[in-house]
Amino acid sequence: RKYGSTGTAVLGRHVVGTGEETHLTTPLYMDVLRPHVIIVTGKRGEGKSYTMSVVVEEMAKLPDSIKENLCSLIIDTQGIFWTMKTPREKDVQLLNEWKLKPRGFVVDVYVPAGQTKIFSDAGVDFDGSFSIQPSQLSIEDWLSVFSLNENDTLGILLHKVMAKNFRGNTQYSIDDIIYTIGREQGFDAEKLALQNRFETAKDWGIFGEEKMPDILVGGKATVLDVSLTPQNVRALLVALVCRDVFKKRVKARRKEELMEMELSMIKRTPMPWIFIDEAHNFMPDRGRVASSEVLSTLVKEGRQPGITLVFATQRPEKLHPDALAQSDIIISHRLTAKADMDALKAIMQTYLLYDISKYINELPKLKGVAIILDDNSERIYRIRVRPKQSWHAGSSPVAV
Repeated sequence: RKYGSTGTAVLGRHVVGTGEETHLTTPLYMDVLRPHVIIVTGKRGEGKSYTMSVVVEEMAKLPDSIKENLCSLIIDTQGIFWTMKTPREKDVQLLNEWKLKPRGFVVDVYVPAGQTKIFSDAGVDFDGSFSIQPSQLSIEDWLSVFSLNENDTLGILLHKVMAKNFRGNTQYSIDDIIYTIGREQGFDAEKLALQNRFETAKDWGIFGEEKMPDILVGGKATVLDVSLTPQNVRALLVALVCRDVFKKRVKARRKEELMEMELSMIKRTPMPWIFIDEAHNFMPDRGRVASSEVLSTLVKEGRQPGITLVFATQRPEKLHPDALAQSDIIISHRLTAKADMDALKAIMQTYLLYDISKYINELPKLKGVAIILDDNSERIYRIRVRPKQSWHAGSSPVAV
């Protein structure tokens, strides 16, 4: 979109020159009105989560007439996004250089219901808790989260118990499943092993009566803090949430198209931006996790119902090739590992004049610099991401 027009986010400023002659020029804007698949990459400490936060801040600053048609969901794997509520007062001078002021933003932070005491004792400011009911999980979900093969004995037992006793039932607990496994005929040793897995699941802190927060609310930024949750359970939560979002947006898009044809007005369901940190753990290049299938669907089909995915990863070679191939915007901070560089080379566009490693290696040694590959405009940009206005909790601690 036209620079500075309504519906754009200010990512930062263009970087011009090399070495000591480097300087910043005009702002660089990103269109947030249309759906995208965006990859944010770079080695550890180069600013991936920082860049994602800047996009969330910019969306919060949009005019109400636009913001009410958008919403965002942040899968927080490191427990750092809750601090966006607090202004970044310690960097007033830096913000002044960019003609910005410290500012806190409204983000609704939710933690697993069984972990609220841990977060409270740590002083984390959260707005509510969430849980899921066992009935929300399909048999395939259980197999995935327990890393079981459906053709192995434990997998066969799980499938038999769930299909025979709980299919179509929406009111049961983990204890009900454990009890029912014990009543199954045969499988003596396997029953104990499967019961132990479900006993462990009770300690995850995610099962209960509290519902998931409503994600599709105009202008709302929702943070699901899963930093204390095992990775296999994180993938399960992402699968359940994204599955629900996709289903609702597909249904809403049909209504919107019908109303557009009939020139009628309806209350729109907001178009979500889904931010996933450490994305290679949720859509890996090898093997499958609980979230693999639904994220693959969103990558390939999410644009039509208006869903944007923002994947942040320090290991792009570990991210599924479909995500890289379908991305229309890549924001790459500094990379050094050959495998990571090769992953980006594999999707190099024809409009690049040089090898992508040349562009990355020529980045000045400044905090927050990156290159942006924009497949829409078929251009490459060098940028320094603007400073955050809210507090950033993702920086590494120092001893003094």
